[in-house]
Amino acid sequence: MTVPSITLNNGVTVPQVGLGVFQVPDDGTQANVEQALERGYRHIDTAAGYYNEDGVGAALRASGLPREELFVTTKLRNGDQGYDSALRAFEDSRRALGLDVVDLYLIHWPVPSKDLYVETWKAFEKLLADGAVRAVGVSNFLPEHLDRLVSESDVVPAVNQIEVHPTFQQLDVQAACRKHGIAVEAYSPLGRGADLEASAVESTASALGVTPAQVVLRWHVQQGTIVIPKSLSAERQAANIDVFSFELNEEQMAAVSGLDSGVAGRTGSDPATADFTQFRA
Repeated sequence: MTVPSITLNNGVTVPQVGLGVFQVPDDGTQANVEQALERGYRHIDTAAGYYNEDGVGAALRASGLPREELFVTTKLRNGDQGYDSALRAFEDSRRALGLDVVDLYLIHWPVPSKDLYVETWKAFEKLLADGAVRAVGVSNFLPEHLDRLVSESDVVPAVNQIEVHPTFQQLDVQAACRKHGIAVEAYSPLGRGADLEASAVESTASALGVTPAQVVLRWHVQQGTIVIPKSLSAERQAANIDVFSFELNEEQMAAVSGLDSGVAGRTGSDPATADFTQFRA
């Protein structure tokens, strides 16, 4: 399976469909990632706050795939924000993954109540300058966070990974990203499964002879969004990456886009107020 790539604002390319491993236990992560790699995935998204970087690293080594064929993303825990602590935390992630260079490193949440994300970004700029990472970005950043980061730093984030799916599209955040040349990456791209039951999705899937999940992922892809669906099932993993042999027409795209219900569709935390540390109790 050949997956098209998205070119980031610094010229680095990322496979448009990847595998997310949020809430996958570390003792099951290696098998899950190995299974995905066997089905053609070359983009794996993890985070320090998921506590499964070791499993991802083990899968990468066991696969025997050339390093240059793989794209690996991880993220900084909220409780590790700050210049020095971010640098230390990165070394912990790099060691857990068993990588010399991480392809994409993200600030996981802005945590505006702590007001450390600009200072943290300075550490990310150093990691980029030192060649420890190929690209740096953010996750869950709202327009005001992006505007401040761009105005107070030298490097524009390459990616903003945010919750996006048909019933929660965050069009204002997407617009702010694209204004700054920041790629949009969707987590929970299927709305944690709830969006698959929408009549517009089901009818489109029936018309095209594909699954509802494939319809929603294709909707993302046609908008130029990077997506990282999670699945433990080999069959669903294979289907989720097989979204490049069909297209949604304008009417079908509009029908899925019409499902947006604003904040009522949110399934995760609100970045304006989220301030959890992501440390285990």
